[in-house]
Amino acid sequence: MVAPDTRELRAPPDARGERVDQYLARAFPDLTRSRIHGLIEDGHVLADGQPAKPARRLRGGELLILHIPAPVPAVPLAEELPLAVLHEDRDLVVVDKAAGMVVHPGAGHASGTLVNALLHRVKDLAGVGGELRPGIVHRLDKDTTGCLVVAKNEQALVALQKAFKTRAVEKTYLALVHGTPPAEGRIETLYGRHPIHRQRFTGKVKEGKPAITMFRVLESFDGASLVEVDLLTGRTHQIRVHLSEAGHPLLCDALYGAGRKAKGAAAEVQEKLGRQALHAWRLAFEHPRTGKALKLEAPLPPDLEAALTLLRGSAPAPEAPAARKAPARKRTTGRTR
Repeated sequence: MVAPDTRELRAPPDARGERVDQYLARAFPDLTRSRIHGLIEDGHVLADGQPAKPARRLRGGELLILHIPAPVPAVPLAEELPLAVLHEDRDLVVVDKAAGMVVHPGAGHASGTLVNALLHRVKDLAGVGGELRPGIVHRLDKDTTGCLVVAKNEQALVALQKAFKTRAVEKTYLALVHGTPPAEGRIETLYGRHPIHRQRFTGKVKEGKPAITMFRVLESFDGASLVEVDLLTGRTHQIRVHLSEAGHPLLCDALYGAGRKAKGAAAEVQEKLGRQALHAWRLAFEHPRTGKALKLEAPLPPDLEAALTLLRGSAPAPEAPAARKAPARKRTTGRTR
């Protein structure tokens, strides 16, 4: 196996004004510019000790350190890891992903992922849809819990991917957010990568893909609220971005809510929870082979249950979110305003 590689060089004066990705591609011709761009995006390039951005302009004289991690094996290894299964048949499996578990192997996560766990449980999964991401139809962030569907064969994978793309899948989340949003709302924006902070996304772009988020407040507390979210599109970080840009970032969201300070019980929740308060609660879709309606629900994980108990305090606890009837969804065709 190829060992990791670390390279250092100091930018010369004549590199002043050049983009850091362009300069590194010129300095290391054995690496493609796209490879260098990916290393920068993953935080593997430092300029004077700080993570660099691809479009950063050099002043000349900076110490640049480029770390090339060891490559991920072409075929992930099967690992016996805890895995909560909500549904399984010959075509698909729906799991309740735990917090802290990365979905598939990548830089810095060659093992311990959901894919590694699935390969141990599902013996014929390897190679479905590609070696590194066998059967993965959609993703959840590392610290987001809840329902995630995986295809067991190519036919199921194609059908499920089409269902997600055409909005034929109902995706309902639960989130704890700062403050008290309106009782319900619809957020519809264009969506894309942030022009400056390239590891972030934003709904404040002039050009991008459409993104639609609907929400309803289930409970309000001192400084925080429990919100039910219907995700009508599936952009990366969409719920986190839309709620943050609406003024109500998720509790413990270090990327999109770092500047928001909580008070009282909400502050205590932030200190104890340690991860973004987001849970993929319900998933509903037609079975790719039989056409039968499947409705899956992942119970709230213990850390979010504890957070709700703390926020509710000594007041009589209302009906638990998992027992609530799912709100009626408005069907949309095409882009609505």
